[in-house]
Parts: sequence; structure tokens; C-alpha cells
Amino acid sequence: MKDQINWLLHPPVDGPRATILIRVMAGTVFLWEGIMKFVFANQGVGRFTKLGFPAPHFTATADGWFEIVGGILIIAGLLTRVIAIPFIIEMLVAMASTKIPMYLGTSPLPLPPVPPQVGFWAVLHEIRSEYAQLASCAFLLLAGPGRWSIDAMRAKRRTDEASGARRANISDARAIKAA
Repeated sequence: MKDQINWLLHPPVDGPRATILIRVMAGTVFLWEGIMKFVFANQGVGRFTKLGFPAPHFTATADGWFEIVGGILIIAGLLTRVIAIPFIIEMLVAMASTKIPMYLGTSPLPLPPVPPQVGFWAVLHEIRSEYAQLASCAFLLLAGPGRWSIDAMRAKRRTDEASGARRANISDARAIKAA
């Protein structure tokens, strides 16, 4: 269990600097989607009600805040792996709750404005955003936040502190040996 927690909290931070592009893309989409759940009822409570989520007001509000806070964490590269996991789960739930009914032609949500509106091709067209978010979060989970992140700054500080402690121990050992 300790290894899994260490894996989550101490991701690799030596990845390419371009990882910031994936973080900013995924994080900003989650951020504005979370804000829209409060600004537009059809994106928040209304959508959750139509999809049959229990306690839609609470669920939509909690999900909105989760997306806002989580989006900011992803953008900053703080606790990247920790937040990537629930975002992956959220995207899987979003896909299952909206795209399966679209495939079957039973979606309670408005159909796309132009064909294809139901079936396989409609799902492939409409799933692109969730698919991109899922892939981005899976990448961040596996690769870590990259060099330009708060996680990287924290890892550098831990390394510097450990180096300082080792130098202090060596100095103490030399002082004892000299005495």
C-alpha cells in the first residue's frame, strides 16, 4: 500500500517540458466545463436530472466544484496523478451515461443538430471530447506532470533537503572521526 501511495504522490517529473500543453488542455477544459455547470442549468442540474443521476442538484454541484478545483490542480501540475484517476473515472461515466443511450437511440438529451444523430457514427463523432480528456488524463497518470509543474518543484525541494541531510550526516561523521 505504501508503494501505491508513493507512486501517486511522487510521480516522475523528468518528462518533456511539452507535457505542460497536455496539462493546460485537459485542465482548462475541466475548469470551464465545471464553471458552465453553474452558469447554464442545462449543463448542470438539468443535464444530471435528464440523465437520471440521484440527487441531481447535489451531484451537479459537487461535480462542478470537482472539475473547477481539479482543473486548476491539473493546470498547475499539483497532485497530478491523484486528480487524474477520478477524472478518468468521470470520463468513463460520462461516456457510458451519454453515449450508450445515443447509440441505442434512447438518449434523454437533445440529439446532435445534424446527422448522424444516433447509432455508431453519431457516438464516434460526439465522443471526441470525452475521449481526448480520457487520453490526456491517462497520459498524465502514467507519465507524470512534466518538468514545469508544482509537483516537479516539490520533488526538487525533497531532493535538495535529502542532499542537505546527507551532507550534514557526513559532516557529523567527519567531526566525530576527527575528535
